[in-house]
Amino acid sequence: MSSPRVTARLAGGLYLTYIAATALATYLRSTLINGNAASTAQNIVANSWVLRVAFVTDVASGVLFFLAAWTLFVLLRPVNANYALAFLLLNLAGVVVQCTNTLNLLAALQVLTDSSYQTAFSADQVQAMAMNDLHLYNNGFMIAQIFFGTWLFPLGYLVYKSRFLPRVIGLLLLVDGLAVLFWFSQYFLLPSYSVLSDPGLAVSFIAEFGLAVWLLVKAVPDTGRFSLDQGGTREPAG
Repeated sequence: MSSPRVTARLAGGLYLTYIAATALATYLRSTLINGNAASTAQNIVANSWVLRVAFVTDVASGVLFFLAAWTLFVLLRPVNANYALAFLLLNLAGVVVQCTNTLNLLAALQVLTDSSYQTAFSADQVQAMAMNDLHLYNNGFMIAQIFFGTWLFPLGYLVYKSRFLPRVIGLLLLVDGLAVLFWFSQYFLLPSYSVLSDPGLAVSFIAEFGLAVWLLVKAVPDTGRFSLDQGGTREPAG
């Protein structure tokens, strides 16, 4: 990276693009998938291209998220190299789970559009298999949140300790991590009470969107170069 300012703005731009891609993929899926197997199957068969675009967008959002994490790693590594590596690896693990999980979308599409399934199974069975694949997608998405929640703890700590980013954003990212892990727990343990996760998810949006916008708009100063001591902490360079 040519300078910390450029690195910060690149990180902010990639993070915002990731958020936009995730929102688009979520919207596209919501236009097709509902709680009714028959109507969901009809929607997918009639608009298979929408599910394909959602699949591609999902995978692209994962790549964008990792690239955003990489630029944040470059930016925040001088604060503490070990914590920066931790959040990068946690992000990568989540992205791998997310991208692999999107295969369930293609599995549902194949079941509904491949003629061999239509001849081997009844319409109700085909629809049930497709819905099972879609449920597996939802479960896989939530499993990825384990990694996307825990990466926020070292990230939030480094933002808080950095001195060149607002400490309040660092604190919000730490709360964000707790909120995402609570969302994971609520989804699997209390699936009928999704409303419990809504306040935390609102904080999550504020924290991550706020970080991305700050990096893109305010960036960081190019002055004040830093080196690492043996413990991986930040020291002013002479």
